[in-house]
Amino acid sequence: MTVPPCFADRREAGIYLGRRLAELDFGKPRDDVAPALVLALPRGGVPVAFEVARALNARLDVLLVRKIGAAGYPELALGAVVEGDAGGKGPHTVVNDDPWAQRAVESGSFDAERGRQLNEITRRQQRYRGGKPVPAMAGRTVIVVDDGVATGATMRAALEGVRMAGAAQVVAAVPVGAQDGLASLQPAADQVICLNTPPSFGAVGAFYLDFTQTSDDEALALLREAASWQVR
Repeated sequence: MTVPPCFADRREAGIYLGRRLAELDFGKPRDDVAPALVLALPRGGVPVAFEVARALNARLDVLLVRKIGAAGYPELALGAVVEGDAGGKGPHTVVNDDPWAQRAVESGSFDAERGRQLNEITRRQQRYRGGKPVPAMAGRTVIVVDDGVATGATMRAALEGVRMAGAAQVVAAVPVGAQDGLASLQPAADQVICLNTPPSFGAVGAFYLDFTQTSDDEALALLREAASWQVR
């Protein structure tokens, strides 16, 4: 399959990514296991994941991940927290291995910010699912989708959360990614699938002609449409 160096938009990227995953038999029916569960990292990952789930005839949902920033410097990431699932697994927290994160843990500011982000996850669960948790992941193939990977920090936290929830197979799937960011995902995933890994990577948006921010309304409309598909 020939992949364009630049995608028209996220939906087109998802069509190509879905084809690749179908070629790898992720959509192949198996009597003894549930179909793959496709989880999008909102909001930009939703249009991509929508097309992936459609290609695989898989269930689509979102996986809520929130960055934990430093007090007074929210752009400085100290870690992340990933929502729990319907199987009873609680939220999973990732703490960066660096001096800033360790100081925040010791001072208590990390836990305080984690609490705020958990509240935001609860708010978004209400917005996206009416307050319900993400479907149970134990024993399933779970494909985590975003519109691209730069540093890989958010995706890595998401994959670790999926692993902790007992997924049988953990897959990261993106249309484009930086080599270093993708390499950082390898310990957390059984497979990392990326269509385009350019040697020179500036930003994810540089590989889309239209990289307009995905709105909540667009994401919710796609999730509602996907909910009509007959999958378990």
